[in-house]
Amino acid sequence: MKFLYPFAILLVVAQTNCAVFQKGESHNVKAPFLWENANVYFMLTDRFYNGDPANDVHFGRTAQAGKLRGFMGGDIKGITRKIKAGYFNKLGINAIWFTPVVEQIHGAVDEGTGLSYGFHGYWTKDWTRIDPNFGTERELAEMVTTAHQHGIRVIFDVVINHTGPVTDQDPVWPDTWVRTSPQCTYTGYETTVPCTLVKNLPDIKTERDTPVDLPPFLLEKWKTEGRLEQELAELDAFFQRTGHPRAPRFYIIKWLTDYIRKFGFDGYRCDTAKHTEETVWAELRKEADAAFADWKKAHPGTLADEQQFYMVGEVYNYGISGGRLFDFGDRKVD
Repeated sequence: MKFLYPFAILLVVAQTNCAVFQKGESHNVKAPFLWENANVYFMLTDRFYNGDPANDVHFGRTAQAGKLRGFMGGDIKGITRKIKAGYFNKLGINAIWFTPVVEQIHGAVDEGTGLSYGFHGYWTKDWTRIDPNFGTERELAEMVTTAHQHGIRVIFDVVINHTGPVTDQDPVWPDTWVRTSPQCTYTGYETTVPCTLVKNLPDIKTERDTPVDLPPFLLEKWKTEGRLEQELAELDAFFQRTGHPRAPRFYIIKWLTDYIRKFGFDGYRCDTAKHTEETVWAELRKEADAAFADWKKAHPGTLADEQQFYMVGEVYNYGISGGRLFDFGDRKVD
């Protein structure tokens, strides 16, 4: 997604916040937060800081990984520790963006450089659970609260385009949910969006409107974890409230916006933006705005300003002369 911020608007903001002081006066004026002027710190969660060595190994992820292809211990606690230590404030940071922490595939895959685990957070197995290698929901809540107390916004990295790779521990999702071919060749819209980015990375059928059932393996997983009834009840309530069809993208949108409503994230970074239909991001935005409004209503005064929920995504091969439009070669989209 691409955003243009008119220079004239920035001038108006600057003018309305100017103050006139007498010579010799000393004033400490705090500038208002603006996403357009945010100092954002990006971190690969697993590579940032290990705040809890006790959570470094889960799901039997003990196979020898290729160089830099395995988990190294960075976690949510590590981020919180650095916030409390003033690390980000000393750098002048007022927003942090961290890679996904939802549950990743349990197995490893060889991409040609040795075995790789989902240390980076982009190989989702279950959107509804925090991966224990990264921490717990309680730790995530503490991290966001601590960030807000230090004047720092939090951007949650979200994936809606694909699941994680298939391994002997991670079955492929049903064909009503994903496609496993063709692989993208990036010559036009149809070879960039409704296709798999790489081999063995199932592509969510985000264009589908036909209702689908939940994957059997996910139902069994939730049952084993003792939360099947709760998850199903929440899904029923979501679809009844929104009127959306039980299509793949709306399940994921529900799961992703739950994190806003529960933890108070201030924004999304949208992964693989150009590989998902542009209308999907608008649908996600609508539900994200609703979730953010619910959270702010339940936590009055946490953030005193009226900043809206923020969404940003980036794409390769974008020409700034195109303005809001991205040119696939055979089609331009907003």
